[in-house]
Amino acid sequence: MSAAGAAMTDPAVAYTQAEIRHRRILARLTAVYGAERAASLAERLIALAETHRERLHRAPRGFYWTQEDILLITYGDMVQSPSEPPLQTLRALLAKHLSGRLSMVHILPFFPFSSDDGFSVSDFRSVNPELGSWEDIAALAEDWDLAMDLVLNHCSREHPWFFDFLAGNPPGNEYFIEEDPATNLSRVTRPRSTPLLSPVRTHRGVTHVWTTFGADQVDLDYRNPKLLVEMADTLLEYLGQGARMVRLDAVAYLWKEIGTPCIHHPLTHELVKLLRDLMELVDPTALVMTETNVPHAENISYFGRGDEAHVVYQFSLPPLLLHAIQSGTTQYLRTWAQTLEQDPLPRGCTFLNFTASHDGVGLRPLEGLVPADEVQAMLDAMRRRGGYISTKRNMDGSDSPYELNISYFDAFRPGDEADQHLHVPAFLLSQIVSLSFKGIAAVYFHCLTATPNDYLGVERTGMTRSINRRKWDQSELESLIADRQSDTGRVFAAYRRLLDIRRRQRAFHPEGPQRVVDLADGLLGLERIAPDGSQRILALYNFRPEPVRVDLQPLPKGLLGWTELLGMTGVRLDHLGLHLPPYGACWLRKDTPQWPATARENAE
Repeated sequence: MSAAGAAMTDPAVAYTQAEIRHRRILARLTAVYGAERAASLAERLIALAETHRERLHRAPRGFYWTQEDILLITYGDMVQSPSEPPLQTLRALLAKHLSGRLSMVHILPFFPFSSDDGFSVSDFRSVNPELGSWEDIAALAEDWDLAMDLVLNHCSREHPWFFDFLAGNPPGNEYFIEEDPATNLSRVTRPRSTPLLSPVRTHRGVTHVWTTFGADQVDLDYRNPKLLVEMADTLLEYLGQGARMVRLDAVAYLWKEIGTPCIHHPLTHELVKLLRDLMELVDPTALVMTETNVPHAENISYFGRGDEAHVVYQFSLPPLLLHAIQSGTTQYLRTWAQTLEQDPLPRGCTFLNFTASHDGVGLRPLEGLVPADEVQAMLDAMRRRGGYISTKRNMDGSDSPYELNISYFDAFRPGDEADQHLHVPAFLLSQIVSLSFKGIAAVYFHCLTATPNDYLGVERTGMTRSINRRKWDQSELESLIADRQSDTGRVFAAYRRLLDIRRRQRAFHPEGPQRVVDLADGLLGLERIAPDGSQRILALYNFRPEPVRVDLQPLPKGLLGWTELLGMTGVRLDHLGLHLPPYGACWLRKDTPQWPATARENAE
């Protein structure tokens, strides 16, 4: 038995951190696969992690997040030029315009694929040659920390494993889930309206495979520990290729058990914890982020007890912000934000705050937060702005709205021509609010560039999600950025300034407390405090298309001594109160001098 194996079985050993992780790994594998297979499987996975750790060559860093950590979400080919691979073009554009303003770049799946803009992966270990190479990924990692996707729930029909399955050859013949279509699967939670089972012709004849997200994305069978080893090896390889954070895509659907909803299965949580344990053996500073576009209480279950995901998307924030600005009422946004104060996160965990991403705006995260009739009114307004609504299949066989597909910029386009001057302010308000919420700030590329609805993309791909996945021509984008009269130029310049301001404020540290200020409907106030108490920021927002005066009575005394940071036109503070223009925003800062420890001791 190896030293690692002895550490797992001898209770007299004084355990190191690594050995504690070894014991956790064994316990998790026992829960998933049973004691008979767990010991040998644990030995194999730990040896795998040790091999990857020896190959890892990068400078260590401490605890990850501060107020300076801001993440950009982008595809590798979001900006293109005819003279070089898209990953090189992306790096050049970010270096030119956003150097010093971002800490991490999340490059959405850059692997060979067959559909869904990369999320139907046909090779988990190669870079799509149309984007570039691993050398291009390494070059990006020299300038920024990287987040990468492990698309672990499914793979493409064009993956070699699936060809093996069709032919009956190992290893793929054991990697997929077959099910009789006569089986009662009505309890299975569905994120789509497409069939759960898809027919395929194999060497044995026609059979049906599990396809949660569509016929081209065939679910993988984690009941097979060989598959787990393969995907764990892939995950750890990503760390060696520069990933500081790995996003576990569609992870909520990982473990299937007939007779259950097959979402958030207890063994799914065990597997997420196991993958985190393995990552920590290779790089204790690496982060796990889970992607679970579900109601808030279900979403935060992936923090576990601080032993599962380090980072969870704040999925309720994008639709709540959209509803609040579209309707002019902040009551639901404010009530939800207050619950965040009451439910502290486990130590070492935080949210990723965002407004838009490569996917649409999820609607399930509004469940229990906004009345159904108001959600419907918002969706009707979004259709008038050119948006699409995708649906999911319910247990009773009916369909219901699941996701809004629209450019987040166009979602705020006024319906009345006379109000077009309010378009950019309303959109920027959504971005400023998101930047001030407790957690790590994340920005989608198309929010930076104020990209409108891409109807040509929808027509070209046949996917409504393509409306918010435009591929920019580099020269066109540079021209618009330079034109301060264009929507892109105005928003890009404003965003760069916002990022500069935010990164300098200690009160926006993800560990700093957040409190909702009691203000009238249509307004939102957040108080943020630096972890050491050295700085406070009052973030005050007007969600309505007319100017307002904010009553200062509920706000801290001495407000007139605070410094306003944003400098938005129309914002002023006088003896009558704080005046905010339509969709106006104001960040008020007050620094509190911190005595050195020796000075405090002398004073005492």
